[in-house]
Amino acid sequence: MPIFMDRHDLPGATAAEVAEAHLKDLSIQDQYGVKFLTYWFDHRNGRTFCLIDAPDAATAECVHREAHGYLASEVVEVSLSAVEAFLGRIDDLDPTPANVEGRDAGHRAVLFTDIVGSTEMTSRLGDRMATELVRAHDSMVRRCLGRASGREVKHTGDGIMAAFTSSPAAVDCAVDIQREFRHFNADSPEQIHVRIGLDCGEPVEDSNDLFGATVQTAARLCSAASVDQILVSENVFHEYGEAESRAQIFARAGRFRLKGFAKPILAYQCAWAGGRQQVRGSRQ
Repeated sequence: MPIFMDRHDLPGATAAEVAEAHLKDLSIQDQYGVKFLTYWFDHRNGRTFCLIDAPDAATAECVHREAHGYLASEVVEVSLSAVEAFLGRIDDLDPTPANVEGRDAGHRAVLFTDIVGSTEMTSRLGDRMATELVRAHDSMVRRCLGRASGREVKHTGDGIMAAFTSSPAAVDCAVDIQREFRHFNADSPEQIHVRIGLDCGEPVEDSNDLFGATVQTAARLCSAASVDQILVSENVFHEYGEAESRAQIFARAGRFRLKGFAKPILAYQCAWAGGRQQVRGSRQ
């Protein structure tokens, strides 16, 4: 059945009152073939949002009308993949909390994501829809960071910069991110494609940000990557593990001329989708 999200404007309502209304919905939902999946209450603005699995919007409203009389101000059908992007799939494991405290000034792997064609996306869809897709990107990337104990350093406008204490964890997170977007795109009318770049070293930390050659290399590799591609530096490649492990996940290397670097940079493609492909160097 379709998935709907509705909004109720309930100024002055309390959390207890909203919870009681939700229980009333649950008590009669089976009579209408409806399932109320969850709800959110924004007490500051007096708004409640319900996520509903229903045959149609009118049937969902019938439940509200009979259960408690609080009718929605707006009801919209939402894509299941979009819901999963923000809430996580039911079979997702609980994420491992990011190691926020472990910010020692030592070795780190740095990861950049970048939404491919973000400018064109905004021009084609408009600011509001494009912003929603960026938010979907942010939610999926942040969930993957949580599972890999990565730390979000900053948002770049159309991507995220993150740091890890482990290069293998950073690579595995990059793979997880691309697979999340593949799942999202399989069921979404508006697709999101990202490129990812990684390097490792000892970046300089100042004011909760990271600077230096490691950051610059990761950012440039991200820019050099193709659609849905992960490019990692030679340092990350060697830190991933034994040769057998590297052979299973990395393709052959290519040399890239990156902006701001005097010499070509050796980079490896991560064959996250299965099947290894040779990376061809390009001039940036």
